Amino acid sequence: MRPTELIPEAWRAPAARMAAALRQMDRVIVSGHVNPDGDALGSVAATGCLLRALGKEFVLYSKSGVPPYLSFLPLPGSLHDSVQRLPFRPAAAVLLDCGEPHRLGDELEKALPPLDSVNIDHHLGSEGMGSRDNWIEPQAAATAQLVAYVAISAGLPLEGPLGQAIALGLVTDTGGFAHGNTSAAVLHLAAHLVDRGCDIALLRQHLDNGWSMGRMRLWARLMERIQLFAGGTLAFCAVRLNDLQSCSATKEDLEGFVEQMRRLAGVRAAALLREDAPGIHKFSLRSFGATDVRAAAAALGGGGHRNAAGGTLRMEAEQAAEALIKAVSAVL
Repeated sequence: MRPTELIPEAWRAPAARMAAALRQMDRVIVSGHVNPDGDALGSVAATGCLLRALGKEFVLYSKSGVPPYLSFLPLPGSLHDSVQRLPFRPAAAVLLDCGEPHRLGDELEKALPPLDSVNIDHHLGSEGMGSRDNWIEPQAAATAQLVAYVAISAGLPLEGPLGQAIALGLVTDTGGFAHGNTSAAVLHLAAHLVDRGCDIALLRQHLDNGWSMGRMRLWARLMERIQLFAGGTLAFCAVRLNDLQSCSATKEDLEGFVEQMRRLAGVRAAALLREDAPGIHKFSLRSFGATDVRAAAAALGGGGHRNAAGGTLRMEAEQAAEALIKAVSAVL
């Protein structure tokens, strides 16, 4: 299969359009959402590789930096955490895996309006925030999948650090090719990456086997705290403000825990509620198949995908738990 044949026919025109837009940009700041997951960081790294191949001046940006568990990923340049300390004044921006300016961080949100920007994202409900162009494709498994198609349209081989960055996005947002978003197109793309030398087994080794004792202790504590609701179809767990500190863990150590909750027999949806500050709680929802947790998240002011969603609740712990359980139970 030729690389261009990897791009689903309906997506070939927008992929080519994005490649053309990037060719016209220079002095570019590349960013995803704050607290980047594998898809956001992989998309940012892959786009940096693409811009470097096009001979563009660019910087990578994330207000919250690189999460320790993703530090193995080679980046095509330094990742900056301040818009005020960049090596040049950006004239353009590529915004990835994010549909709302505030999720870029307050500094970049304020700097965004005058920039010539494009937005590539796969989150449902986003209208796009790019001033030049937008490619919002909710049917894509990952933003990195779309970036791969842009790179192919630009004539770049999906190998080396570019291929590894794309693979990271695919692996994380498909749950290791186990989620319902693992389409034939995703598997064709993954096979092509392997053919070009990407070691997905090594990638999984980095992701799965670098746990700290703090993470192990935190998961052990939370496993004992899981509760079942809605006739055993909803698994719920609350993370209290002092849990991370007392276990010597970080927020990143919670990555993947909500997916583990869904492994309980009979559970159709899992809900994790994390207390970030008194009166401020972040929630993460996961489901499978037709169970639409995005609808529950939207009812609480959040968003995401049908089987993976989240948001923020500004209320006390008991109220937040009650509201979340009620909203998810309503879609079961």
